[in-house]
Amino acid sequence: MRVLKFGGTSLKNSEKFLSVYNIIKEKYKKEQVAIVLSAPAKITNYLVKTIEYAISKNIIDIKKIRNIFFKLINDLKCYFKKLNHIKIYKKIKNKLNKLEQLLYGIKIFKFCPDIIQAKIISIGEKISIIIMSNILIAKNYKVTIINPIKYIISTGKYLESTVNIKKSMHKIKNKKIPIENIVLMAGFIAGNKKKELVLLGRNGSDYSAAILSVLLKASCCEIWTDVDGIYSTDPKNVVNAKLIKNISYKEALKLSFFGAKVIHPKMILPLLKFNIPCLIKNTLNIFSKGTLINNFNEEKKSIKGVSYLNNVSMFNLTILKNKKLSYIYSKLFSIISLYEIILVSLCFLENKIVFFTKNINVKKIKLILEKTFFLEINNKILKKIKIINNLSIISIIGNNINSQFVKIHKIIETLRDNFKINILYISQYISKNSISIVIKNKNIKNNINNLHQSLFDNFKIINVFLIGVGGVGETFLEQVKSQKNILIKKKVIINICYIANSKSYIFNYNGINLKTWKKKLIYSKLKFKIEDFIFNLKKYRLNNSVFIDCTNSDELAYEYSNILLKKYHIVTPNKKANTFNFEYYKKIRKSSDISNKKFLYDTNIGAGLPVIDTIQNLLNTGDKLIKFRGILSGSLSFIFGKLDDGFSLSESTKKAIELGFTEPNPQDDLLGLDVARKLLILAREVGYKLELKDIKIEPIIPKKFYKNVKKESFIKNLKKLDVFFEKKINKARKKGKVLRYVGKIESDGICKLSIDFVKKSNPLYEIKNGENALAFYTKYYNPIPLVIKGYGAGKTVTSAGIFSDLLKIKPCKWGF
Repeated sequence: MRVLKFGGTSLKNSEKFLSVYNIIKEKYKKEQVAIVLSAPAKITNYLVKTIEYAISKNIIDIKKIRNIFFKLINDLKCYFKKLNHIKIYKKIKNKLNKLEQLLYGIKIFKFCPDIIQAKIISIGEKISIIIMSNILIAKNYKVTIINPIKYIISTGKYLESTVNIKKSMHKIKNKKIPIENIVLMAGFIAGNKKKELVLLGRNGSDYSAAILSVLLKASCCEIWTDVDGIYSTDPKNVVNAKLIKNISYKEALKLSFFGAKVIHPKMILPLLKFNIPCLIKNTLNIFSKGTLINNFNEEKKSIKGVSYLNNVSMFNLTILKNKKLSYIYSKLFSIISLYEIILVSLCFLENKIVFFTKNINVKKIKLILEKTFFLEINNKILKKIKIINNLSIISIIGNNINSQFVKIHKIIETLRDNFKINILYISQYISKNSISIVIKNKNIKNNINNLHQSLFDNFKIINVFLIGVGGVGETFLEQVKSQKNILIKKKVIINICYIANSKSYIFNYNGINLKTWKKKLIYSKLKFKIEDFIFNLKKYRLNNSVFIDCTNSDELAYEYSNILLKKYHIVTPNKKANTFNFEYYKKIRKSSDISNKKFLYDTNIGAGLPVIDTIQNLLNTGDKLIKFRGILSGSLSFIFGKLDDGFSLSESTKKAIELGFTEPNPQDDLLGLDVARKLLILAREVGYKLELKDIKIEPIIPKKFYKNVKKESFIKNLKKLDVFFEKKINKARKKGKVLRYVGKIESDGICKLSIDFVKKSNPLYEIKNGENALAFYTKYYNPIPLVIKGYGAGKTVTSAGIFSDLLKIKPCKWGF
């Protein structure tokens, strides 16, 4: 015998009923099956609302419920031709008529006793059995229906009862079930000693399935739901949550007790006691293997999951007189045993008792404790009871987990140090299957994400916060999207959490969909402000967080030091920060050292060329720069190359603008300002303490052309210089040379930019069409220089350079 339970989402429409029938059919081929059914999705909620409307609004309205069921039967006729739908209609109509009668009484008395409420909200399960039994009969299966009121004997309240397994076994042993029959039973329902209908509370249908598995001595209890199984944490909060293939009963109990929603502790307990395996399966993905709960790995040392509970309060009782210890303990436990207590810890060294409960229980427990211990508090045997509200408990679950406490403790310490989490309490040795951390409710999802990554991810996960989605930023996102599968094979996940332009932003811890980000950003109501972004950085931060600045913003560049200190790596093509005053240049590097976070800016020079990396490697190996010559601007390389080909200066510049080679303001290129910044960065990189004003610039155009005018007007003005440059080009040709705009660093640190006549033997002679070339004459590379050359302009190579810098970032020890 195998017991299969199907939840509400598995029965929400005719297609789902068909899927459930097909699962039953396939399982029945292998062994006899017993089926436990919930009410179809939403039905129980609607039934609860009918009670509320009858009491508060004096209305009896079951229209939605009737429509759902009648549509369901009408649709099922298409799938099951022999279905006796008239018979089902009559039975459902009778159930709904009785519902109306009950509601009429509630409407008159403005009150609903629990016994009536139990009858009403269990109607959905009963109708599910009516429908499924008739489907099976229509397909020529024989059916045995178990009445849970008669055979599942329970004690407790009408709405929250507990099954007496011993009495239920005694009842069902005389029930004859033919071996060829399919067994059906409504979930959620049981009977008390008066043979009245009672309910089994939250997750009652799962509990029903576990109980029926015990009563029928099933080989397995299968819980069919709408997820693939139990995950290492809530997949809605953590993008890389892992499906757990096998978990022990005790681990499953702990996970569910501390917040996992797929299963409930009361379902696990009877299966554990009678050693019946439980399989969690997905009706939406029947080929997924699901999660098997059994005792297979009871002794195996492993970490299985991270779960959490919100809105928890901590009670702290300090005993001042040692002689009263045992007396206080026994008196306290007789009180708290009546309430849902999540965690209890005895600290003998400090004479403390600490326990945790949900916020909603606090007032009741506080009043009872103060009343019970009134004399002890007055006589200074007990300190005044201390309560801290609005806490969260994060629990790490696994068999023999305390054997791994050193590793976990280091991870917790790293979380505390890196993310400034206020940890109020850490449990240890209370359970060998869990370690719990108590923190403030603040940023709980963020903390879960960070802890989960540290414990589980063999992947290198890089969480990206991107500002600036013009040509370069947009191309970068496209490259990330196109490389996703290749990176996954290399165990790298780039998780784009934040995307912003100058107006708005979008944010998702679990990653923004790179197929739809543009549309979401356009319609986003979240307004972007730099000051708000900086203020929220601490709240946003995840493990391995990287800020990418694809803007030309001075204001953002001035925040780099602050961003690094907030534990973000920085990757940027924005040259502003590296060319502000030298004090700020040093400040950024100091912040990088203090925070142990990388500041990567290889795209500041040569777009995607490995310039900065090469310089740093040379200097680290003891090399020293003698002099430097280079073409540092892809846009000017393109423009001067076009001059070689007979184009005018204005035509060449216009073409460079159209191809996206120039800076946002092309005047920066032609005045030499952009190249000057690059030269300054290079000079500072090799050790010269210079400012931008120290760079001697020969501009390509006179300064009088530098005005805040539109691009069209700027190009029109450039035409006045076309003849001048034509003469200059002709002069160079006669000497067998070409014109190039060259950046120079001399041995004494003097830096200048000038339009040079370059001869054929010079490595800069052939550089054109957007290429950069950097010739380093060093102690190691002299007289033949080390030359780096390649495309140094364009959104594609720049974004590729950003991507390359991003992949240099490696998580520190323990995942940070």
